[in-house]
Amino acid sequence: MIGSMIADSAALGVVNCKKLLKGIPSSQFGRFAEVNGQVIQSNHPAFILGHLSLYPSRVVAELGGDASAVAPTSQYEALFAASVACVDDPDATVYPAMEEITDKFFAAQQAAIEAVKASDDALFAEENPNERMREKFATIGSMHAFYLGGHVMLHMGQLSAWRRAAGMGPA
Repeated sequence: MIGSMIADSAALGVVNCKKLLKGIPSSQFGRFAEVNGQVIQSNHPAFILGHLSLYPSRVVAELGGDASAVAPTSQYEALFAASVACVDDPDATVYPAMEEITDKFFAAQQAAIEAVKASDDALFAEENPNERMREKFATIGSMHAFYLGGHVMLHMGQLSAWRRAAGMGPA
């Protein structure tokens, strides 16, 4: 039951992401938005989705699943970790292509959704193995609800704002 509740929120994040990606040209995927000649240094779609693709493998692994198919590469960790700054990529030489990043994000999210749905409620009550985040999220369930819900929605808000600043309007 707990896994289904987490999965419902995660699925909504995926739906929102698909809506927000519509109309974004691949040439702008790794670019900062610009308004009246002023560059807005805020996370762009490449960084947002690359960053979000890092976390679902943790969910799968911590619930006892095989996360190897969706585990981030060392390149993705280096480009998209929380401690890494998003950079403008006008020549498309810093970040992987739009299709690669979006494919990884959606595959990872789907694997995590399936993992939480298939997990016994007792697993979600176990102590969060992430010591750094344990004070905020004491259990695996609360951590994974954040990874797949709140964290995704936070970044979907960034994507929505980026769209507006980039002149694309609402999704």
